[in-house]
Amino acid sequence: MHRFDEEEKKLAASIIEYAIDRIATESVPLDGPKSSKELAALYGANISEDGIGGEEALRRFAQGYAPATLTSDNPRSWAFVPVAPTKAATLFDLVVSASCISGTTWIEGAGAIYLENEALSWLASLAGLPSGAGGTFVSGGSAGNLAGMVAGRERARRLGTLNGKGAVMASADAHSSVTMAARITDVDVVLAKGDAKGKLTGAALKETFVSLDHDDQKRMFAVFATAGVTNTGIVDDLASVAEFCKDHGLWMHVDAAYGGAGLSTPTVRNLFNGIEFANSLVIDPHKWLFAPFDCAAIIYADPADGARAMTQEASYLDDVNKDRDWNPASFAYHLTRRVRGLPFWFSLATYGVRAYREAIEQTLRIAEFCASEIRTRPYLELAIEPELSVVVFRRSGWRDQDYVAWCDKLLEDQIAFVQPTTYQGERLMRFCFVNPLTSKFDVTEVLDTMAPAQL
Repeated sequence: MHRFDEEEKKLAASIIEYAIDRIATESVPLDGPKSSKELAALYGANISEDGIGGEEALRRFAQGYAPATLTSDNPRSWAFVPVAPTKAATLFDLVVSASCISGTTWIEGAGAIYLENEALSWLASLAGLPSGAGGTFVSGGSAGNLAGMVAGRERARRLGTLNGKGAVMASADAHSSVTMAARITDVDVVLAKGDAKGKLTGAALKETFVSLDHDDQKRMFAVFATAGVTNTGIVDDLASVAEFCKDHGLWMHVDAAYGGAGLSTPTVRNLFNGIEFANSLVIDPHKWLFAPFDCAAIIYADPADGARAMTQEASYLDDVNKDRDWNPASFAYHLTRRVRGLPFWFSLATYGVRAYREAIEQTLRIAEFCASEIRTRPYLELAIEPELSVVVFRRSGWRDQDYVAWCDKLLEDQIAFVQPTTYQGERLMRFCFVNPLTSKFDVTEVLDTMAPAQL
């Protein structure tokens, strides 16, 4: 298994051919799920005493299992927050795997970590964080939000400002991982009411804070703001949130996992004013910055805050902990880690910042085009004016089952992958655009299927 013989050489050629064909294709299929029973019936057991051979395993994956797996980079994949990696990022992901690099500590991965840090510094500069800001790449925004919560709580403990069980403030529209991170860390989440759009403001935080008794106020150590709500794309009023945090000595964490890409474009950059005051920040390049899964950045304005909270201590780590340049293991809950930021770095280095900015602008234009099309169709209505690249709207006369049936039919017909959502208690439709290859024709063809004559 560990020798590169003729058989492995032949397998390598087949795998590389498959990968190139997949990367090069101009018509990425949507594909779709099958039941466990259907998948089991394809080939039976794949794992056996003597193996089925690499060529057969690849054939089964390519012909049977891959088509039962949704393709997130299809230009008509608009559910959740899709992914649209650049060709260079995808190709370099192969290099990362082939290089067998550990990104845990500097002594293991100095060159790769240096390059990851270059990409992190670019993200930090977009937000206006201090020049020494830094952190690491983790699997996703959930892991980043957990790191921010732990770092904020540990700083409050270190400063002696936290009395008893900790608590944080957030809006009801904050990502579900904020609640999960609080559950993991045994922290309470106090929800502040957003404005008409659900936008968290300093005034709402103040109103909620003064309603708490003194003991609960002393338990508060952080505010979790959102720069690009997953459900609606709305950006919280970060400037007033920052002012509130400053007045009360609270850690400011900004979840910009989806929306952070907007920092790079002048069209929407003003929405993020105040983000420069964040103590910790999450941005996921695998969402709107064209990196492959899985790649999320947790960045600290003062990396020492992250290291104090997250560094693991053990006899086998003594030397790397005390004599280090930059250990990614010290900035999130992980030790062993893949250098998942390298494909993002390679893509940035290959194409340049201007190309990124133009690609993000293109998705913003498509979102605005979609909104304008909705405004012109009497059977459709925007539920909220879009701020970034998420469009939420209603189809007049439809209920939950109508949205679900329509989404299922689109996927069955391989037209698009979309999913309904709930906003302010109402079932609605939601599109999220992150792929610059999505065209106006794509949008109009999908919206046309909602017309009364098409039903």
